[in-house]
Amino acid sequence: MDFKELEKFIAIAKEAGASELKYQNEDKKFGISFPVAGATPVSAQVMSAPAAVPSAAVTPSASKNDGLIDVTCPFVGTFYRSPSPEDPAYSKVGDKVSKGQVLCIVEAMKIMNEIESDVAGEIVEICVENETYVEFGQVLFKVKP
Repeated sequence: MDFKELEKFIAIAKEAGASELKYQNEDKKFGISFPVAGATPVSAQVMSAPAAVPSAAVTPSASKNDGLIDVTCPFVGTFYRSPSPEDPAYSKVGDKVSKGQVLCIVEAMKIMNEIESDVAGEIVEICVENETYVEFGQVLFKVKP
């Protein structure tokens, strides 16, 4: 499936009112979630098979023996710490965050996706620079619960 076909596939699903769409062939797997009325986050991921499509926008995983939670990127895209260059960052080291709080934006396929925290705690590290390319599964933040 080329990019134009993928865009058409997504447009058809959005027009039909789908909340989630998954596609798989021998060498590619694709999944996208659309916002429910009143919600803003959208997530999408494209990857090579046989990797699984994550269901959440943020995937926390326990770090090695340090007690911190890794907030990872659910898809490839460009990482932004704020909604626009003029606005303050969503979060910074030392901030207390709550579950569901927006931590950053990852732009993928011209869609600005808000990445939310799945845990409450304190941000102890921001692992990527603003406006950099990030990959699926890359650690974006470390949170002390």
